[in-house]
Amino acid sequence: MSDPAEVPAPRRGRDRKAPDERRGQILACARALLSERPYGSVSNTDIAAAAGVSRGLLNHYFGTKRELYLAAVADMMAVPPAPVPAFAEGATVRERVGQSIEAWLELLHRNRATWITALDMTASRGDAELEKILDEARERAVDHMAEVVGLAPASRERSELWAAFRGFSGMAEATTREWLKYERLTRAQVRLILEEVLLHLLDEIVPRLAHDTAGE
Repeated sequence: MSDPAEVPAPRRGRDRKAPDERRGQILACARALLSERPYGSVSNTDIAAAAGVSRGLLNHYFGTKRELYLAAVADMMAVPPAPVPAFAEGATVRERVGQSIEAWLELLHRNRATWITALDMTASRGDAELEKILDEARERAVDHMAEVVGLAPASRERSELWAAFRGFSGMAEATTREWLKYERLTRAQVRLILEEVLLHLLDEIVPRLAHDTAGE
């Protein structure tokens, strides 16, 4: 997978591409620019120039800058998670958790400005469409987290387990914001916090949730 921070060089002359390929090219350039610069400093004209297309063609595919931004966020959040190491290969839960968290932090680091803007927009203006995109991504993240720790079947059957993982994901969002926007935490500190909190959740909280439910 190419580095999303690398903006494809503008092409000379007319370059005929299939609509899906052209749309993907524009989206890749939008992701790259929005990952490097604040949302307000990137225009559709900037993105069109980076993609080597006309402003009119960009608007044909995406309409407004907001629509293009929503597509860029959805594209970023749709990146497949890193493969989960199999227990059979000898990987411990800690190793699986560490690898999963590290892959997620790398994705956010490469898309720093896009991620910060997404969190700011949902927090300050209640953008329903953006919130829907992020909410779907959160659900996929929770499902992946449950798979990483070997609790995928249980989390689907036990709503309290799924809810606990969802609560952890909210903390993870807030913690990465402290790192990427405010720089009050380092990446290593964020990984430490997330890894230890998740392992504590698995070791101490999940068994108690299961016990409390069983006793009802």
